Amino acid sequence: MAAKKTVTKKRSTVRKVNPVANVVTQTAEVFPVVETVSVTPPVTVEEAVVSPAPARSEQVIEHEIYKFPLGLLGVVLFLGWSFDYLFWKQDLGINFSIFMALCIVGGTLWLLSNGVNPSRASLWLLLPFLFFAVVAFLRQEPLTIFLAFTFALLSAGLYASSFAGGRWPLYGLTHYFYKTFLLLGDMLTGLPVYIPKAQKVQKSLVKEKQNFPLWGLLRGVLIALPIVACFAALLAAGDLVFKQKLDDFLDLDDLSENIWRGFLILIYAYLLAGTFIHAALKSKDAGLAGESKPLFKPFVGFTESAVILGSVSILFLAFVTVQFRYFFGGETNIGVEGYTYSQYARRGFNELITVAFFSLVLILGLSGLVRRETEFQKRIYSWLSVAVVALVLVILASAYQRISLGIDWHGFSRLRLYPRIFLIWLGLLLVTVVLLEIIRKERFFAFAALVASVGFAISLTFVNVDAATVKHNVPRTLHGKNLNVAHLASLSSDAVPALAREFYSEAYPQWVHEGIGAALTCYLNFDSYDDSGDDWRSFNWSRWRAHISLQNAEKYLQGYGIDDRKSWDVRVRTPSNVWYPCKYDSRTEQE
Repeated sequence: MAAKKTVTKKRSTVRKVNPVANVVTQTAEVFPVVETVSVTPPVTVEEAVVSPAPARSEQVIEHEIYKFPLGLLGVVLFLGWSFDYLFWKQDLGINFSIFMALCIVGGTLWLLSNGVNPSRASLWLLLPFLFFAVVAFLRQEPLTIFLAFTFALLSAGLYASSFAGGRWPLYGLTHYFYKTFLLLGDMLTGLPVYIPKAQKVQKSLVKEKQNFPLWGLLRGVLIALPIVACFAALLAAGDLVFKQKLDDFLDLDDLSENIWRGFLILIYAYLLAGTFIHAALKSKDAGLAGESKPLFKPFVGFTESAVILGSVSILFLAFVTVQFRYFFGGETNIGVEGYTYSQYARRGFNELITVAFFSLVLILGLSGLVRRETEFQKRIYSWLSVAVVALVLVILASAYQRISLGIDWHGFSRLRLYPRIFLIWLGLLLVTVVLLEIIRKERFFAFAALVASVGFAISLTFVNVDAATVKHNVPRTLHGKNLNVAHLASLSSDAVPALAREFYSEAYPQWVHEGIGAALTCYLNFDSYDDSGDDWRSFNWSRWRAHISLQNAEKYLQGYGIDDRKSWDVRVRTPSNVWYPCKYDSRTEQE
């Protein structure tokens, strides 16, 4: 018994020291057949948790957009069909606004459904987008409508490029170029890159039910089309009744047109798919180029830049000194120098605008290339920039005065109102640029230029250039100025309601009244708006208002005759037997 107790005690001691080895020993005793036992080192609880038994590997999905390709396909095909429906054989009008809105809504909903949320800064881009999308069917003046289309597309492009990141206010000029080319590249290559990845994800996803065979279905349709077409042609050749039914169903008379329209729908859908994929994958702007350090290391010395800006300032100061004589002397001093009133107004205006523009380029260019190592150098450079901008503002004031002289002599026109408004925004941009230079916020130069450009486009919209021309030029006749009827008859439909109001006014003499009536007769002759035939997709507020005004004035224009035998030389005869041309040639304007 003592021996047994001793053995038990020893076994107990071993069990306390190394229980795993004891278990192995006992197992060896129970199963004596096993001659060699491999004992693994003891595994702690922590190791067991960290290193579990191998489990079934799961597919890592690169992005949620690859999981549901049917959603993308449905959205872009609907938008492609919408483009065809809205624009096929239609003039531009409200269809542009509707289609752009559908693209924004459709793309945003698709991105949200795939877990891509817009940043708050990107949502601000919807304000200029909506404004210019509405202007696109409110106006007809050429530059206003062109800028409306341009900035609506630009806003939509920025919205796609910075959808998730929202850092577009920090974009520099290089970023705008880079983002533009990147977006265009993805529009062309986004879908071909997307399809193989989506196929791979669809094959590797583990689901309870089998995935819908989308790509197989598409390949089957492409293969089946020519086969079915061949059999249909043979069957139609064998039975006249079937041929007639097939012709009615397929509308074979317009088959080539339908095929072309279908091809265009696929092209539009393809480009939009690339745009949406770009917004999902490349719009985060996690790190902008040049944000941590400049794209180009400054290599121009401070001394060289000071000499450049100082020389330009001295030249501009000499020019401004001469200009002050004309600011205070007016027409009298102009005559002394041998120039007529109108010659001075027009001479050199384009050159002054060019000087102001390249001065802005000079300041922006030097700002990124000049080394300013000390605080003193930074301060001197900023003050030299201020001096150049101050003198350029005086030059702009001179240019503004010159265009104002032309307006006083000849009245409003597009080529006088455009630069007059542009000069104001260019001056504001120069002031903003120099302020950003002083406070060391050069990164916002491009943003300031973008805001100034948008401001110019918005100003043209609110000024309503053609209507403003009528409202300014017609009342001038009461002060002895001439009425250029051909000019008034060559404006857009924006001018017609204003012309009608002046036509009904009794404040003007007969010759002015008949001149306005002649201009309205020209518009009535070219009015192509049809209440019953015009499609709502081409609706334009300006054209509609002009048509209503002409319809109301038509009964008062019965005494006017029109000679339209030559389409390039349409003329109107007034009740006083005075002939006016409907085409305006600016070269006939007497200086």
